[in-house]
Amino acid sequence: MPRLRQVPRAEATSEVVTKTYDLLFGDRDPVAEPGTTTGTSGDWWTVFALVPDVLEHCNRGFALYRNPARKLDPVLRELAQTRVGWAKASQFVFSQHCKSLRGLKVSEDRIAAVPHWQVADCYSENERAVLAYTDCLALQAGRTPEPVFAALKAFLCDEEILELTYITCLYDMHAVMTKALRLEWDNREDPIVEVAAPTDFSGQDFLDIGRR
Repeated sequence: MPRLRQVPRAEATSEVVTKTYDLLFGDRDPVAEPGTTTGTSGDWWTVFALVPDVLEHCNRGFALYRNPARKLDPVLRELAQTRVGWAKASQFVFSQHCKSLRGLKVSEDRIAAVPHWQVADCYSENERAVLAYTDCLALQAGRTPEPVFAALKAFLCDEEILELTYITCLYDMHAVMTKALRLEWDNREDPIVEVAAPTDFSGQDFLDIGRR
């Protein structure tokens, strides 16, 4: 279950919430009858509905990056969104944007290589520059070496780089939030836990192990 309360349809008084529910769930109550066409539970939407203007802000963000006025190649955009999902360990963001890449007719080998793009030979030089920049944003808190930025500038205009930066950082935020609130496919226990030692093991044994 999500860590925050979900808003049933009967409690939805804001137009942005009811319209969002209608679009994604038809006439169902998405709390009582969860499920979306992509296979998720849909609780991202029912939790964000707690604060309707936040939900509206998010909806505007989705509309922004799909707007035909965008200059950035959608394949480059989706490569970055998929990679940021992987880099931030968000199963939800990663999975959803694998599907988006598939919708853009990106080959299965290129989708499968997103986690290990650094050693994959299926990407163009431009795509590798975008993936490197994505890692700078997601894994290095924006610290971007000059050669990485120069590689972007070699084929993207300033407007395209701004779009890429904004959209990638937007999905970095979504990845972080879905994990923190345990939404959708990020509603899972943290896989990094202590593996128990044998019952006869002691801390002193561990300290002495290098002497044996």
